[in-house]
Amino acid sequence: MTTQANRFRLQIAERGVGSLSFLALLRWALVVIFLWFGGMKFTAYEAQGIAPFIAHSPLMSWLHILFGIQGASYIIGVLELSTAAALIAGAIKPVFSALGAAMSTITYLITITFFISTPGVAEPTAGGFPAISAAPGQFLLKDLVLLAASLCLLCASVQGPWLKAENSQNGNL
Repeated sequence: MTTQANRFRLQIAERGVGSLSFLALLRWALVVIFLWFGGMKFTAYEAQGIAPFIAHSPLMSWLHILFGIQGASYIIGVLELSTAAALIAGAIKPVFSALGAAMSTITYLITITFFISTPGVAEPTAGGFPAISAAPGQFLLKDLVLLAASLCLLCASVQGPWLKAENSQNGNL
């Protein structure tokens, strides 16, 4: 009899089925990004830099209303540093591997929405969307890769029936 507890198993992403040691590169690259960007959120320079993204975001604009520009940046900084901490701990503990990857995934899902909400993403002199501006358009485009890296870590950290189906098709079971 299969119980709900047996359906999902948490593991450290790099220690999964097959040769997933390259996932360590993704983990530590994300750690560097979250440490660096998270630390920068405590500067006025960065707070002003992200203000237009937050101000126009239907998901995040409330941060400016409640906490102001610098306060919103502080909150995002704490969340980013917490994500880095979870990713670091995830190299040792499976639950943190999944938590850090989920936090990273949520971060980049939110930043991808800035493509829709931030003015100036489409480049009007090149005919508008899908032509994107250098800033903020191309700046946001990198988040697609970071989202993919986050999803790879998340899927490798949370084992479930979908992986068994995939492995059985590849003859790996």
